[in-house]
Amino acid sequence: MNNLEIVKLLRANKDLNHTSSDGQKYNMKPSVESTNAGYSFKYFGTQKGVSVYTFIDESHRLFYSTVIHVNERESGYVIDGLLHNDELQSDIHSTDTHGFSEVIFGLTHLLGFSFAPRIKNFKDQYLYSIKPRKEYIEKKYSLVPRQKINLENIENNWDSILRFLVTIKSKKTSSSQLLKRLTSYSKEHQLYTAIKEFGKIIKTDFLLNYIDDVELRQRIEKQLNKVESSNKFSKAVFFGRNAEFTVATVEEQNIANNCKRLIQNSIILWNYLYLTQKIDEAKNQDEKNEIIKTIQQSSIIHWSHINFYGEYDFTKLDRKDTKYIKDKDYSQLKI
Repeated sequence: MNNLEIVKLLRANKDLNHTSSDGQKYNMKPSVESTNAGYSFKYFGTQKGVSVYTFIDESHRLFYSTVIHVNERESGYVIDGLLHNDELQSDIHSTDTHGFSEVIFGLTHLLGFSFAPRIKNFKDQYLYSIKPRKEYIEKKYSLVPRQKINLENIENNWDSILRFLVTIKSKKTSSSQLLKRLTSYSKEHQLYTAIKEFGKIIKTDFLLNYIDDVELRQRIEKQLNKVESSNKFSKAVFFGRNAEFTVATVEEQNIANNCKRLIQNSIILWNYLYLTQKIDEAKNQDEKNEIIKTIQQSSIIHWSHINFYGEYDFTKLDRKDTKYIKDKDYSQLKI
């Protein structure tokens, strides 16, 4: 895919790759007992299910997905996806409200990613400051921060933060596992609170840009629409067995999920090749520009031309049965 020019044509900025991630719910087969499955009346009623957390880039390439417990917070898996693929690198990453936290703001910044989530109930979000809140009130600022950032906590735990980053950067273990460990303590761990305090700085800066930059909000919305479209695509591919997971372990579930993603990427690659051919066959530059413009304003994720169900071919029936086909008498035909 990287060798095709069409990949860069689909980006708003050819030098930057905007990615996004989102979760999608799948039912678990009732007869299968899995520790990775959970209840969610909103999605499964009285049955159990799992969530598939999927990553997509600006050119519609599905570069990572994993099966998680339906009640787990998605934000813990954002770093896993961003660091998983060495071939496809993200510059800006977006999620919905379930995918962001102040800790993720801090980690993504330190790892070299710009984090740009879509935030529901924006007016309820806190702004933080380096100086005490009182100073901003005295200066009669129209926009006043809610809380002061604890810089001492960040400074005291800075070496631990760097060790944490090296551990996940070197892939000794996943960030989701480390974050689970840090949040499992009865009281908030010092390292966790330090990363959170640092994340408040990055979050505040993002919120101020988010409210003032219409183009940024539009880009985030557009990118999240791509991952929503890929969720519909996933349902279309995962049509067998009532679109339910029928295996119990996390490893087996991820094998099934990644086989599905392989099929999806194969279809996307076919669409890339077909559209590249159409561009090359353009009679003149004006026609070529018109095709490119149409591609940029639409989506590569189309599957109506794909036959997921196969075909029934009766041309190789046994000779003794061909006479029924010739006489158009199918009543005695044995298949």
